[in-house]
Amino acid sequence: MASSKNKQEKLWGGRFKQSTAPLVEEYTVSETYDRRLYAQDIAGSKAHARMLARQGVLTRDEAQILVDGLDQVAREIQEGTFVWRADLEDVHMNIENRLTEIVGSVGQKLHTGRSRNDQVALDFRLCVVESLQTWERALKGLVESLLEQARNHQETLLPGYTHMQPAQPVSLAHHLLAYCQMFCRDVQRVQDCARRASVSPLGAAALAGTTYPLDPDSVAQELGLQGVFANSMDAVSDRDFVLESLFVGSQIMAHLSRLCEEIIIWSNPGFGFIRLPDAFATGSSIMPQKKNPDVAELMRGKTGRVYGNLMGMLTTMKGLPLAYNRDMQEDKEPFFDTDTTVTMSVTIMGQMVEALMFNPEAMHAALRKGFLNATELADYLVGKGIPFRQAHHITGNAVAYAEKNNKCLEDCSLEELQTFSPLVDQDVFEVLAYDAAVKRREVPGGTGPRSVAAQIRAVQEWLDRSKEV
Repeated sequence: MASSKNKQEKLWGGRFKQSTAPLVEEYTVSETYDRRLYAQDIAGSKAHARMLARQGVLTRDEAQILVDGLDQVAREIQEGTFVWRADLEDVHMNIENRLTEIVGSVGQKLHTGRSRNDQVALDFRLCVVESLQTWERALKGLVESLLEQARNHQETLLPGYTHMQPAQPVSLAHHLLAYCQMFCRDVQRVQDCARRASVSPLGAAALAGTTYPLDPDSVAQELGLQGVFANSMDAVSDRDFVLESLFVGSQIMAHLSRLCEEIIIWSNPGFGFIRLPDAFATGSSIMPQKKNPDVAELMRGKTGRVYGNLMGMLTTMKGLPLAYNRDMQEDKEPFFDTDTTVTMSVTIMGQMVEALMFNPEAMHAALRKGFLNATELADYLVGKGIPFRQAHHITGNAVAYAEKNNKCLEDCSLEELQTFSPLVDQDVFEVLAYDAAVKRREVPGGTGPRSVAAQIRAVQEWLDRSKEV
């Protein structure tokens, strides 16, 4: 049997006669990680107190006492003097308990018209929106790094691959701009997600709303949110904003992982397309020659971790009835972990891309491996009036011949090429040149120089517009 004092330590303990079992206390506590929400909790509580005063539920003096007390709590947390208590369960109870110690009984009025259900939903939405804004800034920084490298390598050519086999020559700028497009889409997804997350649930209370004359709109406006809840049961039980942000984070990590894979491959001496900066590589404890792309490998590995957070949260939510259920306490740790991983990964990738040193000579040497100008020969024959399927077959025979004789197509003599088609003439060698192959592809979005220059301008204009918003 718990003592009266122990029972009353729980702010909800009036109905209970026994104290919580110690193991249950440890199992259910969340203050060890949800204390990360203290700034959002205090901001929401201050806005709630001011609104209660405007609505006549509290006096202006009471609201000011609460606001001043909450400011003191914030200072204590920031200065490291705040004493967190596991027996108070979560960040909300810890802050309210300390507030009441500071301001006295008026602190017990703060929770008027509010439940922990709508309180935690508000805190977490504010946190997610702030994190998404951080992701957005980091992604734009990464796009800027990629764009600068693309701007510097518009004339650098390398093999483009399909099935990881040499396919056609492209410019390095074109290749890097493909990643710009991925991360630009990620920015758009982040912005869309933030807009849907930016809804205040405060006023929904436990699930049914409240009898107090609250003004949720004014609270939302004070906190910089874009809207208020439309249904009180949905407001306290919705975690779509968490799921969506975890998906967005997973998509970002997928794109980062693809770029990591190419950095890992390109840094292998067998390719030698890039030289890894020392700051983004590690060595071997036994092999002194090694320079390992550990940063890219670890980032690639962390992608699975973020996917797991998404799948875990989807599983948590899939069978929950309305409205709030304690299962939802499991929403924060996966998001906090994803937030840390995504923020650090995008920021580090931006710095690594900026520092990458490319090897145009190795890229050019690779162009001569794999008959990357075979499509040019086929298109050349089409230009001579041969149907494409026949041209494709003729070119395939020419490739087989060159391969058997350990030659590139451009190394074959005119006489050799004419054995495959009498329509081949001296001008074929202009067509087979790799830079010519790139220059001919000027369709919008293609790898031709004018097209690439247009893509660079478009991405730069997009960045400039995004800074104006």
